[in-house]
Amino acid sequence: MNKQKRTEIFTRLRAANPHPTTELEYDTAFELLVAVILSAQATDKGVNQATRRLFPVANTPAGILELGEQGLKERIKTIGLFNAKAANIIKTCRALLENHGGRVPDNRAALEALPGVGRKTANVILNTAFGQPTMAVDTHIYRVANRTRIATGRTVLEVEKRLLRLVPREFLHDAHHWLILHGRYVCTARKPRCGECIICDLCEYRDKAAECSPEIIGQYTGEPA
Repeated sequence: MNKQKRTEIFTRLRAANPHPTTELEYDTAFELLVAVILSAQATDKGVNQATRRLFPVANTPAGILELGEQGLKERIKTIGLFNAKAANIIKTCRALLENHGGRVPDNRAALEALPGVGRKTANVILNTAFGQPTMAVDTHIYRVANRTRIATGRTVLEVEKRLLRLVPREFLHDAHHWLILHGRYVCTARKPRCGECIICDLCEYRDKAAECSPEIIGQYTGEPA
């Protein structure tokens, strides 16, 4: 895929959703960190249901430590792997208080040193909480990037690095959110909704599930259906 196509793809995604953000509910960087840790192998909807029970009671490292691991488990037990996630969150709260004055650090090395925080989680925090142009490649982004051929790669890290290099800089801050949402609601895994896709004519997926819609594409190109 050439630069002109990529630019047009992100121009359309921006036009459709000028201010994309995570669907996780949060008010602070710490709340976002907890929500992202909880989101592993869980839906954003499920995480939001749990954090609505948790955050009014405890939404700081000290507050969660006061709540205790068992109290934390009680409020997140509807989420898969809640035992391991609770243990990691407790350890992370201690690390934040001991090493960062209770604040979420704004650099990758410090974030990835926290229990339960890997590269993808760190990228989400750096991008969403601190405005850094990172690319948190999950299954949705990995699929969309490869399927459309915006940025192909055999591994998550390879796709991340290619996206950072190939996405035009003016779109880089929000590209992570556009691609996740596109993969979640349009370019789905089993049955992509190609007929509803605003970038269908630009996508290089050979096995499109349906013909591109002239009506939908025309909204962004100005061409009559």
